[in-house]
Amino acid sequence: MIEDLLPPSVTAVESFTDDTVEALFPEEAALVANAVETRRREFATTRRCAREALAKLGAPSAPLLRDPKGAPQWPTGFIGSMTHCAGYRAAAVTRAGTLTSLGIDAEPNLPLPDGGVLDLVTLPEERRHLSSLAARHPEIHWDRLLFSAKETVYKVWYPLTHRWLDFHEATLTLDPTTSTFTAHLLVPSPFPTLRGTWLCREGLLVTAATLTSTDCTSP
Repeated sequence: MIEDLLPPSVTAVESFTDDTVEALFPEEAALVANAVETRRREFATTRRCAREALAKLGAPSAPLLRDPKGAPQWPTGFIGSMTHCAGYRAAAVTRAGTLTSLGIDAEPNLPLPDGGVLDLVTLPEERRHLSSLAARHPEIHWDRLLFSAKETVYKVWYPLTHRWLDFHEATLTLDPTTSTFTAHLLVPSPFPTLRGTWLCREGLLVTAATLTSTDCTSP
């Protein structure tokens, strides 16, 4: 599924079922030692997907840890992104230099929990855009799709800036005809605009975006 949204230079692995926590390296297991069993299994499956994707590019098997802000730390010479939601885990990786950054995200095709969450993650013009989309294509939960796309934008953004990007610091539009989205950054950024793709399939909303050196400017 996720590979349909990514260029050939990116290797992706996904899973619809979970592994046992024994699949983790000890250093990884320590990161979720106090988590509930479902979270530990979810973590293990996502890490396994990432290692399989890295192995296809020739990377040795090694623990995949995270930085102080929770972002995955990739082996030298590689970049990537991971995602997980109910019933789905995936990772996408490529060699550093092939792309500048990449991000993936997945969410269930369900509404956001309540209106309060929608206000937290969207701008007024985005909410108007979502209302128009919902009236024309009610089978897709556009609020959840926009949330996923913003998560993808952040995953592209963070490795380049190492700082948080607030939901209100980017404005997104979703195109139902081309299954693409466009993000305009509202703060100084290495990339003023980011374009990505999305799909709605098997009860899931999946988003992805990649960035090349030609897409970047000085922040």
